Amino acid sequence: MTGRPNVHDAEPIPRAAREEIDRLLTSGDLFRYTAPDDAPVSRLEQEFAAALGVKYALAVSSCSSALFLALKALDLPRDTKVLIPAFTFAAVPSSVVHADCVPVLVEVGENYRIDMEDFKAKLADDIGAVIISHMRGHTSDMDAIMALCEARGIPVVEDAAHSLGTLWHGRKIGTIGRIGAFSFQSYKMLNAGEGGILVSDDAELIARAVIMSGAYEHNWKKHKGPRGQNDPELEEAFARWQNKLPLYNTRMSNLSAAVVRPQIPELGRRVRDGLANHDYVAARLNASAWIEVPPPLPPETRAPDSIQFNLVGMSDEEVVRFQQEARARGVNIQVFGMSQDNARAFWNWAFLPEAPGALPRTRQMLMRACDTRLPVRLTRPELDFIADALVSAAHDVKVAARAYGT
Repeated sequence: MTGRPNVHDAEPIPRAAREEIDRLLTSGDLFRYTAPDDAPVSRLEQEFAAALGVKYALAVSSCSSALFLALKALDLPRDTKVLIPAFTFAAVPSSVVHADCVPVLVEVGENYRIDMEDFKAKLADDIGAVIISHMRGHTSDMDAIMALCEARGIPVVEDAAHSLGTLWHGRKIGTIGRIGAFSFQSYKMLNAGEGGILVSDDAELIARAVIMSGAYEHNWKKHKGPRGQNDPELEEAFARWQNKLPLYNTRMSNLSAAVVRPQIPELGRRVRDGLANHDYVAARLNASAWIEVPPPLPPETRAPDSIQFNLVGMSDEEVVRFQQEARARGVNIQVFGMSQDNARAFWNWAFLPEAPGALPRTRQMLMRACDTRLPVRLTRPELDFIADALVSAAHDVKVAARAYGT
């Protein structure tokens, strides 16, 4: 019988990364701007941009830093309102606050995607930018969102921290808006422990972001265009902004880049395995009357390494019992709205400069939405262990307890 799966460890770091790290430790060449050309961070940017099919990429210390720099690169006036989903990680509204802007929260439905009616209502004249969080890899209606924003000239930033490898009509998520931001934190498809990267085809935005990330003096000259070639448009933008922007020093180190680079060729396989694992467990869970895994939108091809599902027809007390029953069976479940101080529950964001409003649809969803990891390396018996535990936990809460009169 399969024992409790380990859902915390990521995949092993490729040997090529360890060899490159040994080389860097021997040389002490850890700073991205020490080498005149082809530093590991620069090569990561070129390789990632090529993999995404975009012109430019900027590797930084985290996806939060990427989002912050994206907003600063847009040159938004202080106190500009930025529309964001009410279901996201606390780092997203934090990045808006750090950029001296004001988050405006929009409702999210039971399928974890933006409520388009509320989005339309809140996309007012005072909204200066939109951040779309593809939260836990769930993509909102990007066709409708982009049409609405483009009609008003409002820039869209994609928070694709959870969505590397996800497609929308075959197009890579993170390349649809003006800027996309990705995470290399340990629980993401590419793992550097910490780290992030932003991508864009806009030379002006990238030039501003590069300088503000910490390319002091003339270090911006080490940032190249596609395939590492000189790019006159980019060089002209750098020259315009030299010494005119503050430096926030959010750079990535060569060590982090060395860890990520050998994983890029593994991305396709990880996406395929993650989707197969997710859909197998989703089918098992959807067979239960008390568990629902929302389907993808028709244009969406997911790239998951976790699974989210809603508990159906359960009271608050039954939800708590479900968590306890699942844990007793070896599977830890997070209910976003019932986990104390959860960073994904908007009512815990006490740092917001303006009250977010009641947001009843999002609140209701968060009180029944569950989350558990499904690392892409899990085997079919381990997936069965997780599915069996969740289905039987729900059954015992709703049926067995009632049969015994409790």
